[in-house]
Amino acid sequence: MKDRSTAGIRYPWDTPPEEGAATEIADGVLWIRLPLPMKLDHVNVYALDDGEGWTIVDTGFASNRGRALWAQLMDGPLKGKPITRVIVTHHHPDHVGMAGWLQSEHGAELVTTRTAWLTARMLQLDEQPTPSAETLRFWKRCGMDADLLDKRRTERPFNFTDCVAPMPLGYTRIQQGDTIRAGGRTWDIHIGNGHAPEHATLWSQDDSLILAGDQILPSISSNIGVYATEPEADPVADWLESCERLSTIARDDHLVLGGHKLPFTGLPLRLRQLIENHHGALRRLEAHLSTAHSAGECFAPLFKRQIGEGEYGLAIVEAMAHCQHLWHEGRATRTLSDQGAWLFQTKA
Repeated sequence: MKDRSTAGIRYPWDTPPEEGAATEIADGVLWIRLPLPMKLDHVNVYALDDGEGWTIVDTGFASNRGRALWAQLMDGPLKGKPITRVIVTHHHPDHVGMAGWLQSEHGAELVTTRTAWLTARMLQLDEQPTPSAETLRFWKRCGMDADLLDKRRTERPFNFTDCVAPMPLGYTRIQQGDTIRAGGRTWDIHIGNGHAPEHATLWSQDDSLILAGDQILPSISSNIGVYATEPEADPVADWLESCERLSTIARDDHLVLGGHKLPFTGLPLRLRQLIENHHGALRRLEAHLSTAHSAGECFAPLFKRQIGEGEYGLAIVEAMAHCQHLWHEGRATRTLSDQGAWLFQTKA
């Protein structure tokens, strides 16, 4: 018997679908790619053929361009059939951005986890012209660069309302252990955490397909960050638990349809890589923290590359997550500096 844990990662498709087009992954399952205005310049969404209509998995950013692309898709690869249901894997704006528009303008049912819906709707309603006092305090606790902190103090922060359509009341909840019928298949719901709370993944009972969102990606690791909304969180522990739990049901022949990059097989190996990626980062960080440092002073051992201003925000919340994981595990102490930053240090 072949050892499923040692099989390699393979990419059955080496080219993504062109804008406004779709690639048929399997009978009744279309892969669509939508553009994003950032370094990670795309999000994958999937259309599941339900006969009289379509179930869409994730949606892209809300924008005039996004609405025009969805109109093009509806007239083209979706064959003029209505979008009757939207499944959102998690609350991040590149996945939930157009869900409210598809509900209000096209009558689609929204299906997602409770935490994803509550978080997305709360953030969509919470518009801030400048960072809140709590956010500024949290950035200081992380040890954000003083010049950058002064600059961001008066800038408009990222707001959900800038790229997420208004979300009407009402959704259908999915949770761990549920099943859902879509695209001629029955899908088991398995919940992940770490990248986003209560992140839904869908595993087909009828073939080898997995709709993974950002919980399982090839070639890149999902961002894992601590934020001012829950400053004492330990998302690294949540991520590791999720990867280890999903490893128990992963098969090498699973075809993983993720939120970014290309569909791939070799899931057991990929989950091991994702787990070891963070354990390795924690070992490097632990050595670095033999001298006390703030999270903002820990980029080198964690990322092993230069971090620019455009990447700084995601880098500092991920650095904080790893420092704080060591603290939660009792592998490091933390003390507050005179400048208001947490200083982490490994125990002798």
